[in-house]
Amino acid sequence: VQLQASGGGLVQAGGSLRVSCAASGSIVSLNLMGWYRQAPGKQRELVARIGRGGSTNYADSVKGRSTISRDNAKNTVYLQMNSLRPEDTAVYYCNLYNVTYRKNFWGQGTLVTVSS
Repeated sequence: VQLQASGGGLVQAGGSLRVSCAASGSIVSLNLMGWYRQAPGKQRELVARIGRGGSTNYADSVKGRSTISRDNAKNTVYLQMNSLRPEDTAVYYCNLYNVTYRKNFWGQGTLVTVSS
């Protein structure tokens, strides 16, 4: 499985940004797709995750400001982030979790920088 992320960049505080991630390869139906982020000097943390049926969960820090969605036909996951804050600055990593085989796949990461 390969994951190709796009859409990161520089945005001012209060602005919005959407990141996308397309998966390709041998993708089983039972999977979760999501986004994690890692800020400098911090551990990687879950931002949001979505099941194939649309069930979602969010980190408390982004709840109400972000929306995760997916297009199963395109094996693509999106993260719309609004009201961005400087503390949202991080490298955002796309993730696909294969539930059947309990295996994680990661994208290359895309940098989101929020200026104050």
